[in-house]
Amino acid sequence: MGEISDKKQVVAPPTVEANNTKLNFMALFTGILLSVGLTVSTMVDPARVIGFLDILGAWDPALVFVMLGAIIVYMPLYWLLIPRKRKPLLGSEFHLPSKVKVDRFLVIGAVTFGIGWGVTGICPGPAIANISKGNFFIFIFILSMVVGMLVASKVNSSIMCSGKSI
Repeated sequence: MGEISDKKQVVAPPTVEANNTKLNFMALFTGILLSVGLTVSTMVDPARVIGFLDILGAWDPALVFVMLGAIIVYMPLYWLLIPRKRKPLLGSEFHLPSKVKVDRFLVIGAVTFGIGWGVTGICPGPAIANISKGNFFIFIFILSMVVGMLVASKVNSSIMCSGKSI
């Protein structure tokens, strides 16, 4: 909070992004748009995703078309907007990756994510979109996902503090 001085509470001014109604509305809108897109394309169906991952069996290429559609829309907009703008419309800065080196953390995270995706046929985006179905499996998946993120964060912090590497 702030410090108490002469019985008045001094509170730090809120950050621009924390209280930006437009930014919050845009986050809500894009989340809904993503959920609708995942649902319409049936990418929220674990069987569809597992079919895509089954390249040696009954392979279902539908996910390729969903990915290509997203890339075809996103890449030209990225190339046109990011280099020309100094800051985004609804934020103080662009949050672009500063880390470009492939390291052990990235590889271990990607492999772990891939195993989870392959076993369940679902990843975080579709899991959130699937909440509306009320499927108990989805709630367990999301709870497990949150626990996994918390554990990974603690392990990562411990490793960074100790200076060890994986």
